[in-house]
Parts: sequence; structure tokens; C-alpha cells
Amino acid sequence: MVIGIESTRIDEYKALHAAVWPQVLERLQQAQVRNYTIFLREPENLLFGYWEYHGQDFAADMALIAVDPETQRWWSVCTPCQRPFESRQAGDHWAMMENVFHMD
Repeated sequence: MVIGIESTRIDEYKALHAAVWPQVLERLQQAQVRNYTIFLREPENLLFGYWEYHGQDFAADMALIAVDPETQRWWSVCTPCQRPFESRQAGDHWAMMENVFHMD
């Protein structure tokens, strides 16, 4: 997944992610999200996110994340740093990307 980041908020975004709130991490783990990584590409100011889902009911697990009050509060401080693409799908914040290559 990919999203833009405001150039003036990169340091803030890095600081937030250097100390992600424990409750947010716990909710992600409960929703079967593993190996979550966010990369920054400058000077284009792009964030590339990757995570693996290990559960059985993706929609239900993502709904648990979305209704969690602490996650919502986390999003409220992270979202102003981000610049979503106009071309993203309806309902998406980060734009999803097509997997064109994978090697185990």
C-alpha cells in the first residue's frame, strides 16, 4: 500500500512511529496482522506499507481495528501527516498496489 506524506510532517510521523502506542500494536496483533513495515521514500515523500494477514476472516478483523477507540485516536494524529492519492479506491485511505513479483 502507498500514500503520500506532507514534507513538513515527516519528522512528526517518524517520531510517532518510533513509539507506536502499545494498545494500537496489541489491536493489530489481535487482528492477525504481522510483519508490518512502513518505508519512507524521499524526496518524493511517499510511504510504502507492507503487512501480512494471518487470520481467517479479514473483514471481521479489519472491523475490530476500525472500531477500536485507541486506534481511532492514533489515526487522528497520523492522518494529518498523510496525503492520500485521489486515485485510491473508495473507502481506502492508503492506495493498494498490485503484487507483480514475489520470491520466497
